[in-house]
Amino acid sequence: MLYRRFGRTELQMPVFSCGGMRYQHKWQDVPLSEIPAANQRNLEATIHRSFELGINHIETARAYGTSELQLGQVLPQLPRDQLIIQTKVVVKETPQAFLETFEQSLKLLQLDYVDLLSVHGINLDEHLESCMAPGGLLDVIRKLQAQGKVRFVGFSTHGPTDVIVRAVETNQFDYVNVHWYYINQLNWPVVEAATARDMGVFIISPSDKGGHLHTPPPKLVELCQPLSPMVFNNLFCLSHSQVHTLSLGAARPSDFDEHLKTLELIDLADEILPPILTRLEQAGMAALGEDWWKNWRTGLPEPEETPDRLNIPLILWLRNLALAYDMTDYAQARYNLLGGAASHWFPGSRAERVNDGELRSLLQNSPFAEQIPHLLRDAHRILGGAAVKRLSQSD
Repeated sequence: MLYRRFGRTELQMPVFSCGGMRYQHKWQDVPLSEIPAANQRNLEATIHRSFELGINHIETARAYGTSELQLGQVLPQLPRDQLIIQTKVVVKETPQAFLETFEQSLKLLQLDYVDLLSVHGINLDEHLESCMAPGGLLDVIRKLQAQGKVRFVGFSTHGPTDVIVRAVETNQFDYVNVHWYYINQLNWPVVEAATARDMGVFIISPSDKGGHLHTPPPKLVELCQPLSPMVFNNLFCLSHSQVHTLSLGAARPSDFDEHLKTLELIDLADEILPPILTRLEQAGMAALGEDWWKNWRTGLPEPEETPDRLNIPLILWLRNLALAYDMTDYAQARYNLLGGAASHWFPGSRAERVNDGELRSLLQNSPFAEQIPHLLRDAHRILGGAAVKRLSQSD
């Protein structure tokens, strides 16, 4: 395993982290007696395999159902001083509710402290305000730090780039969990802002949210040769020294195997990546035209600026992926989260109702104003289906 200094925490962080949202039994809390023995054995085998590989950062969340409870059965078997344990607690209505939820996490994990505590989901300005207010969440966390129950504090986010940058610029957090990978590089300003403040940078779900790279389409496989799409994306992320660790949502011990191929390639990234990056760029331009590929995002309104909160940038991006790389399954899965209960985790609505007249004034700064209404309808034709839930909303 390779390790990188995790910003001001001074922790030696493995470049891969063991994420805890895919091996648990349920997304809701249930008694330990209701967890199937086979599921628990698989989780414990996954954690032991992770530790054997040197992946000693185990990351979970109170919102991950039985994940913490099940981890609490295996973590005490491992040397605590060699583990980096992270959990996350969502923004609560009151600081007291946040505190009580964290105490529940600590009890379930059967630990005296966590190395990293994240405020889970600073997605809106109001979430940040609830952290920063006098007597707010950060004041609660500072008390937990003084009690030795939390070493370092950070936050995770699915929010817009400007909100995340504002959170980073408070300089009150030691690290950030953020989405950034080849197909979606919008949050690079977040990475830069975090680096300037010596914060740790943890990349969320690069292999799943980053394109369902565990089940890539044949076209993407061909474009990424001689690497698998998963290894390519890992190498792309880790070729940037500002990135410290990538979350691997392992569901079984063997899920680490493909990722490990990345390690021996990191020093060769400058040689290996350019031909692949060129092919991916050329494929996009061939499918959609050079002008569109390079400029499609210019002048697009945000969901809150559009009728019915239509998420135009996201919809067009997903259409691009489907047409350029045959990533239709991924694009459909993400598209059909829109307009559902995912709220601030995945904001905006689908293109079920596109009114050319309403959009005309909103698209006046786009060089593709005339085409976009048609393209939105086309995206819905390609990607539309039954609305789906986020994993955390599953039964």
